[in-house]
Amino acid sequence: MTAPMDQRADPVGTPAAPDSTGSKVTRVLGIISLIGMALVIPLGLVWSPADGEQGDAVRLLYVHVPSAWLMYLSVIAVVVGGVMYLWKGSQFWDLVSEAGAEIGVLFCSTTLISGMLWGRPVWNAYWVWDARLTSTALLLVLLIGCVALRRTTVDLESRRRRSAWLGIALLPNAIIIHYAVDWWRGLHQTATIEPAGAEIQGLMLFTWALAGVVFMVIWCWMMIHRFRIAYLTEQRDVHGRSVALEERRAEALAVSTTTEIRADDTVAEDGGSHG
Repeated sequence: MTAPMDQRADPVGTPAAPDSTGSKVTRVLGIISLIGMALVIPLGLVWSPADGEQGDAVRLLYVHVPSAWLMYLSVIAVVVGGVMYLWKGSQFWDLVSEAGAEIGVLFCSTTLISGMLWGRPVWNAYWVWDARLTSTALLLVLLIGCVALRRTTVDLESRRRRSAWLGIALLPNAIIIHYAVDWWRGLHQTATIEPAGAEIQGLMLFTWALAGVVFMVIWCWMMIHRFRIAYLTEQRDVHGRSVALEERRAEALAVSTTTEIRADDTVAEDGGSHG
């Protein structure tokens, strides 16, 4: 059976193998997330003012923009995990990539859905074939492909290697998404917050910033949990295959022993009859 956390192929010193899906860190992050959401929800829905042009539709951006940030962060986790796995051969980095892909599907979907709901009152359409929207939809397909590849490939090493290469292929598309509004003319607005200054001020800016921080904490909580689940699932699968193999070997040995005993009995009976 594979050693915990693939110690045989992990020269960089992997952290201790998890034995459950939770930890002290996740409990603290979970509490912070709950408190943060208890503040963000009334701020976003009630206390912050409506926008002069977009009206109440601006409230969707408190979900849309943080989700887009975490979509990018998830892609970074997938790409870095894939590169590090191909370089170091470490199970740790492969699990980071796996966790990032699944969480990336969630936040990419949230980005698209919240964007569509925002686009209906602002653009008068849920969907347009804008460069950023189209490339984001393609990213979602690629992320789902990363998750599906891990479900359809049986061989562990082959699964890790193929998933790493597919994960790295997400990077060009993520770059296109980021610069799409600059490279092509479309309906999607440019960044609302720039280094030179923000288009929103006061309580709206505070709500946006707080939502971004809270969503980041939630992302960290989810990454740790998903990483630990992926590790435990992989260990269960490896252990299950090892047990099944040992059972088959035992069955084969029992059949072989039974056959030898019957052959010996047959020889003995033949010898007795000839005598």
